[in-house]
Amino acid sequence: MPEQALPLRPAPIVTAATLRRALVVAAQRVIAARDELNRINVFPVPDGDTGSNLAATLGNVLHAALGQRSRHAGELLARVGNAAIDGARGNSGAIMAQFLMGVAEQARALPQLDAAALAAAVRRGADSARAALAQPVEGTILSVMTAFSEALSESAYQHGDNARAAFAAALLRARRALQDTPRQMALLQKAGVVDAGALGFVDWLEGMADYLAGDGRLPRQVGAVATAEAGGLPHLHQDVDPRWRYCTECLVLGEGIDRGALRDTLLACGLDSLVVAGNASRVRVHGHTGMPQQLFDVCAQHGRVEAMKADDMLLQQRSVESADKVAVITDSVADVPVPISERYGIHIVPVRVSLDGRDYLDRAGLSTAEFYRRMAASACLPQTSQPPPGDFRRVFEHVLGYQPAAVYVGVSRPLSGTLQSGETAARMQARPLCCFDSANASVGQALLAWRAAELADASAGLPAITAELERLRPLTLLFAMARDISHAVRGGRIPRWAAPLVRFTGLTPVAVMSGQGVLQVTGGLFARKQAAEAFARHVAAKAGMRVAVPAGWRVIVGHADARDDGQRLLAALQQRLPVAAAHLLEVGPAIGAHAGPGALLVGLQPAPCV
Repeated sequence: MPEQALPLRPAPIVTAATLRRALVVAAQRVIAARDELNRINVFPVPDGDTGSNLAATLGNVLHAALGQRSRHAGELLARVGNAAIDGARGNSGAIMAQFLMGVAEQARALPQLDAAALAAAVRRGADSARAALAQPVEGTILSVMTAFSEALSESAYQHGDNARAAFAAALLRARRALQDTPRQMALLQKAGVVDAGALGFVDWLEGMADYLAGDGRLPRQVGAVATAEAGGLPHLHQDVDPRWRYCTECLVLGEGIDRGALRDTLLACGLDSLVVAGNASRVRVHGHTGMPQQLFDVCAQHGRVEAMKADDMLLQQRSVESADKVAVITDSVADVPVPISERYGIHIVPVRVSLDGRDYLDRAGLSTAEFYRRMAASACLPQTSQPPPGDFRRVFEHVLGYQPAAVYVGVSRPLSGTLQSGETAARMQARPLCCFDSANASVGQALLAWRAAELADASAGLPAITAELERLRPLTLLFAMARDISHAVRGGRIPRWAAPLVRFTGLTPVAVMSGQGVLQVTGGLFARKQAAEAFARHVAAKAGMRVAVPAGWRVIVGHADARDDGQRLLAALQQRLPVAAAHLLEVGPAIGAHAGPGALLVGLQPAPCV
């Protein structure tokens, strides 16, 4: 009889090729576990996005670093660390990115890894991750990283150069550390869950172990891990402190960045959950704050700021608690009154504002008042640009992870590429999501978002909401008056010859939103001191000829750094029109950058019949 072939033993050394494939399996495993991790996320805040953040971070590693082969383990890990820092999202993602960066820094000169080298790299990664946090907390991903690194150092001594055997032995310790997290943190024990970030890290380790073991089919063995039943998590909305409601992040690029000095400066600003991860040339900063621009401004003192984001954790938690309601999203071109956005939980994706060589996030980073202050002091014309599809995808993925459907009420397609950016992100979603072209902007767009959110709050379905938006779109009116057209002339929206004509005649241009979604100059008013009142008469006359309003009008008046004029305009409109509800606000950069200070806008929509 022929001799039976003996099973091949796994090679003790981890080569670059093996490491790359193991990292691919590990990333895929965390991405597949995203929904479970989101569901059990209660720390540092219960915003239900730990799984999404880890998946996004490792997804960037998967596509940016693991898509190409490498013959050198250290070079591969350097690519992985950089990609993780570039794509890090959220508290857990930033910690994971710093862990990978630390591993890379230790192993960058090694073409392959034995047990001792792997243990030293993991120990450096765990220490680096802990050092990146301003206030490390036990019972989190840090505790599991530390337990795994200590166990790997012990098992490396026992197993000699067999990195695979040492890894498998250390994984047992990581599983036990995961089960200990509820005993280390009262919040986890109360919720009946393990730490979501820690579970994600163990998922990642087990993905690597599956591949290194050679069969790729090992089940996750976490013993009696305590996880809440679906829908069984407590409502912890009140635990998101409004003083630190924005989960804020950015990437800082430069040379010789002092991470310690950057961390100390940010700590002095009172940030919570601060993580400063990276190296001397690229740093990912994550923190919870009530003033995102403060974080961005501090980071700008240390290098070039890119990849800014500021997610509203109160809104995220509201999505977690709204499993039976359609989510409503708009972009920050829509000037939605704060009481409306707060009352109905409208998610707002910020456009980008460029001023004096710096990029800002509209509203989330740069308030309207601060925008006008900086614009007045600047010699350059501010510019706006559409949000990238990734900004929409992040919001879409979160709300659709908890809510049955969503509607995005976008700025008019002819005015901006923002709607198209949202549509690009929407194509990646599995649950129902309607991208609705408002054919409007600013306060007109805001009125449509308001009505959509009102219906969603009343538990209307997506078809009913979109049908109502279709009905209201041609009935929603937008008028604009520019007191100073110099910004529009400099931006090319009004021909240069018009500027001296306006100055000579005293004509104040008036524009209206057309049915095709284009803001067109349709006339002008010969009024200076009483321009607000004259504009109100003009709007009331035009509106009276356009639409019958048995329940009166909903009115939003917007002003560009001209509050007194806005108040007079609203008062004059209330004298001339049947107003059912009214709001006054300062319009954001999407209008202010192009219409200039002193511009006034009026949005009108028939109020719903009760």
